[in-house]
Amino acid sequence: MAFIFKEGDIKKLTKTLGVRAKHKGNNYRFELEGRGTGRKLTLEIYPNILIGKRRGNLVSVYTSNSHLQLHFCSGFVISGMLNEVTFIGENNDKLSGLIIEKEGGCSLYANVDREILSGDFTRLGPEVMLSGIALSLTETLLPEKKPLSKRKRS
Repeated sequence: MAFIFKEGDIKKLTKTLGVRAKHKGNNYRFELEGRGTGRKLTLEIYPNILIGKRRGNLVSVYTSNSHLQLHFCSGFVISGMLNEVTFIGENNDKLSGLIIEKEGGCSLYANVDREILSGDFTRLGPEVMLSGIALSLTETLLPEKKPLSKRKRS
């Protein structure tokens, strides 16, 4: 069964992000503001909504100068040490991650090859290395990858 955000997940996010979620009909809304940084963002989580012809989770982020969305969010990882949450979505061997910081920052890494998460980061160029390091903590959420010889071939 696919991942769907539950009330317990929202409580975990509330604790990590330090703000209460506002339940607004079909979504949960978190309004974050960095103390002294001037950064503000709004995070909205839409659990199990219709996205095209399929149902899934939608995660939206609004800032003063951007709007980001992660369709079909398949899970999240909390880093209490970094005070951030990484939401992930996977399509085939590509991974997208939306990282939300308690202090109002956010980062998006999209269409990242899954294989670089567990590779040797020192072999990557610096422009690629950051995405591998940032998303590597999500590996525990990902289903085990079958060896190529056991995958169905088309």
